[in-house]
Amino acid sequence: MDAINIKGLTKHYKDFSLENLDLTLPMGCVLGLVGENGAGKSTTIRLIMDALSRDGGTVTVLGVDNQSPEFLDVKEDIGVVLDETCIPEFLTAKQLGKILSGTFKNWDQGEYDGWIKKFDLPEKKKFKDYSRGMTMKLGIAAALSHHPKLLILDEATSGLDPMVREELLEVFADFAAQEDHAVLMSSHIVSDLEKTCDYIAFIHKGRLVLCEEKDALLDRYGILKCARSELGRVDPAAIHGKRVGEYNVEALVERSLVPAGMLVERCTLEDIILYLVKEEKQ
Repeated sequence: MDAINIKGLTKHYKDFSLENLDLTLPMGCVLGLVGENGAGKSTTIRLIMDALSRDGGTVTVLGVDNQSPEFLDVKEDIGVVLDETCIPEFLTAKQLGKILSGTFKNWDQGEYDGWIKKFDLPEKKKFKDYSRGMTMKLGIAAALSHHPKLLILDEATSGLDPMVREELLEVFADFAAQEDHAVLMSSHIVSDLEKTCDYIAFIHKGRLVLCEEKDALLDRYGILKCARSELGRVDPAAIHGKRVGEYNVEALVERSLVPAGMLVERCTLEDIILYLVKEEKQ
């Protein structure tokens, strides 16, 4: 069973459309949803949770259609952390735990207390006085404390300092390492996704540009640096974006299609995304 399976997902707004999105997140994996602000990442997450009505396609979460009556029970197995954590600002961590204990059937107060201690969060400090890092840690502690099988994270590391981001990325990786768990993580911080994710889905202007295993992507693409006169030796089908200087060229290429003898350097996930966006704009 896949954690998430999406086929032909479509949502139309007056000035934006999410078009025919196909996406699969296997169990035991982390899928990174990357794209610029306004690309459709948050819209996709809301559609997965059935917080928005879709205009087409199907969404199955933990084996259940997300518009079926059974999905209400499945939500117990989903931990959600949004960029804007919807916690009343007058509450403390301790008070939030009491409220959530009456919300989730599988709520584990001991687990929650353990995460509060691990994240070094003050139990009696009001939420309005939390830093950005403390806010996200509290949201993650709450999400993990009803024993979910699927974590859905919308920009959960955005605006955090590197030390806090590293700590949270380790938590997500450890969670997904269990065979019956999975994580969907949206972010525009591509380096975070490269560290943590097994699969990468890149959305640009409401359209899925790619969805592949991260390691396969990094093996498939590379950066070719050569003189402008040499670029003609390369099959145009191998080139997926380029930067042309007066004499030299840098291009994102498919390694297997580049002639022998031409030097292709290893690229990062961020290189791939930036070059593909550049190509889309041309």
